[in-house]
Amino acid sequence: MDFTLTEEQAAIRQMAQDFTREEIAPFALEWDREKHFPVETIRNAGALGMGAIYVRDDIGGTGLGRVESALIIEALASGCPAVASYISIHNMCAWMIDRFGNQQQREQWLPGLVTMERLASYCLTEPGSGSDAAALKTRAVREGDHYVVSGQKQFISGAGASDVYVVMVRTGDDGSKGISTLVVPADTPGLSFGADERKMGWHAQPTRAVILDGARVPVANRLGEEGDGFKIAMAGLDGGRLNIAAASLGGAQSAFDKALAYMGERRAFGQPLTAFQALQFSLADMAGNLEMCRTFLWRAAAALDAKAHDATTLCAMAKRLVTDRCYEVANNALQLHGGYGYLAEYGIEKIVRDLRVHQILEGTNEIMNVIIARSLIGRAS
Repeated sequence: MDFTLTEEQAAIRQMAQDFTREEIAPFALEWDREKHFPVETIRNAGALGMGAIYVRDDIGGTGLGRVESALIIEALASGCPAVASYISIHNMCAWMIDRFGNQQQREQWLPGLVTMERLASYCLTEPGSGSDAAALKTRAVREGDHYVVSGQKQFISGAGASDVYVVMVRTGDDGSKGISTLVVPADTPGLSFGADERKMGWHAQPTRAVILDGARVPVANRLGEEGDGFKIAMAGLDGGRLNIAAASLGGAQSAFDKALAYMGERRAFGQPLTAFQALQFSLADMAGNLEMCRTFLWRAAAALDAKAHDATTLCAMAKRLVTDRCYEVANNALQLHGGYGYLAEYGIEKIVRDLRVHQILEGTNEIMNVIIARSLIGRAS
C-alpha cells in the first residue's frame, strides 16, 4: 500500500490549501464572533469543484474519490472546521442524489448543488430519535402524486439558509424498513424553521430545527423506492463520517501548528518552551497522533472507494479514532499556550469548541463502537 500522494492528489490538496489561506483562515475568527454563515465564500469553493467532490462528472461533479475528499476537507478545516463541516454535509447530500436518484432527479437537483448556487442540508435526527435513527417519527402520507409530510428534524446544519433538504421520513411501519428519503425544496409550503440554536461551537454555520406541517412534497422527489430511506441515509453517513474525521484532522493540525510556533517564541525561566523535555514529549505525542489519524483516515477512505466489505466498519473506526484523538490534540495545544490559549484572539479555543461536536454528530462515538462491535461479533459467529 502506497501512502504517497499522486501528483493529482497533491495538486488538489494544494488548491484547497491555497483557497483556505486566502478566503477562509483570515476571516474565521470574525465569522465565529459574529455568528456569520459565509455563503459567498462557500459558493466560491463550489466554483472550484468543492461542492460535489464525489458526484459523477457527467452532471458537472468533480468525480473524485473519498481520499481526495479527505484531503480537501482537511485543508478547508485548517481554516475553519465549522465551514468545512458544512461543505462536507452539502457534499453528502449531493452524493445521495447522484447515487440514488434517477436521471431526471439528477438533472433537476444536481446542477445547482454542484456549483453550490443551491445549498443542501441533511435531515435525519429528530427531537426523540438521535442515535436510534430508525425510530424517527416524521410521517409522510401519500395522497395521489404527493406526500403530505408532518414532523420535526433537529440539529440541522444550514437550516434556514439551505435551498434543498434531504429528509428521511416514515412512509411505512415502525423500524428501518418503513423509512423513505424525500428531497424537499426550501420554498415548500408547510416547511419552516426553529430559532438558530445557541451552541458551544460551529458558530459559522446556522443550526435550526426543520419543521414540516402538512408540507406537500411530490412523489417524484423520492429517492429510490419506498422503504429504501434508511439504507440511503446510512450510505450517506459512511462518507460523512470520513469527512467529519477529516475536518477534525484539519482543525487539530492547525492547533498543533499554532502551538509549535508559539512554543518557539514564548520563553520561560530564560529558555524557549521548546527547550523543556516534557513539552517536547507532548509535541511528539501530538504529531504522532496526527499522523496516525491521517494514515487510518486514508485507509478507510480507500476502502470506501473500493466498496470493500468492511468499509462501513472502517469508516466507523476512523470517525471514532480521528475525532477523539484530534480533539485531544487541539485541547493539548490550548494547554501548551497556557492562559493565552483561553483567549479568543489566538484561535485555539475556537478550534477546541468546534471539534468537540465532531465526537457527537454523524453518529456518536459510542454508536461507532456499537457498529464496530457488531461487525466483529458477526464476523466471529
